[in-house]
Amino acid sequence: MPLIPSAYPGAPAYQYNGHLQTIFPSLTRRVVGVSYKRERLTLTDDDFVDLDWLRAGYDKLIILTHGLEGDSHRQYMMGTAKLFAEAGYDVLAWNCRSCSGSMNRAFRLYNHGEIGDIGEVIEHASRTHPYREIVLMGYSMGGNIILKYLGVQGGNLHTAIKRGVAVSSPTDLGASAQLLDRPGNRFYRNRFMKKLVRKVAQKAASFPGRLDMNNLRRVRHWRDFDDFFSAPINGYRDAADFYEQASAVNFMPSVTIPVLLLNAQNDPLLSPECSPGWLAESHPHIFLETPATGGHVGFAVPRDLHTYAERRALAFAQGNLDTLSVR
Repeated sequence: MPLIPSAYPGAPAYQYNGHLQTIFPSLTRRVVGVSYKRERLTLTDDDFVDLDWLRAGYDKLIILTHGLEGDSHRQYMMGTAKLFAEAGYDVLAWNCRSCSGSMNRAFRLYNHGEIGDIGEVIEHASRTHPYREIVLMGYSMGGNIILKYLGVQGGNLHTAIKRGVAVSSPTDLGASAQLLDRPGNRFYRNRFMKKLVRKVAQKAASFPGRLDMNNLRRVRHWRDFDDFFSAPINGYRDAADFYEQASAVNFMPSVTIPVLLLNAQNDPLLSPECSPGWLAESHPHIFLETPATGGHVGFAVPRDLHTYAERRALAFAQGNLDTLSVR
């Protein structure tokens, strides 16, 4: 049964809880030596996403998807890009609509359940080079996106896609959204909300009459924001419909290739429902690893330039399901 005992040695001593293991890497880690080449991909609806490449002509490719309000230059994206490039992979770190520094053209933004865009990114990458092997990897929201994509595609995947890796991923979106309302998570809630409100206001100004910004005064819980804004912008009926259609756990039973889900037990942004042990116990392709610590997209390792998640992803991509070398 693919429930993996974790080899994570633990974070540096000063990162002594899940919040510090989340915040310190995000604020202090710097990754050098990554120089992307940007490409703008026009989508079938005439909108666009920006792609950041590291290309050396290898026959293997990793496609990286960032988290909520992230982008290709986040430390976790660049750290992963650097490690895989050094291991003989081309790298495509793509930016969801509105996340590359340029606001997208359409009314809609991006969301945890949108898989059409990553589908177009994969098809474009496959046309640019005859890759023998493609790995899909996502962090947080990005992990949910790739897990849903793999589940929805099932046996119809592009034949080059061989592995999937999801780190700190809210596979049960409704349960995870409730955690943002806890007093101890106010820092994360306010940070996400501030950025998303700014984008929503831009959409309201560009598309008059489509959104009522007065509803911001009625937002008491994260679910309210999803009801008033996330759902209508992205074509869902309401928050409940959004959570049902976006949660990867509802689609993961149909996954047909090996996937690793790495979620820390002390992740302040994930509920236990986001780590479906019941599914991994019975599913031949879903490998679940739940170390006791690591925070949210943290997994720092003392005296290592790379995180445990990055090294674990590379080991899994290379087929080393039960081994991991951590310096």
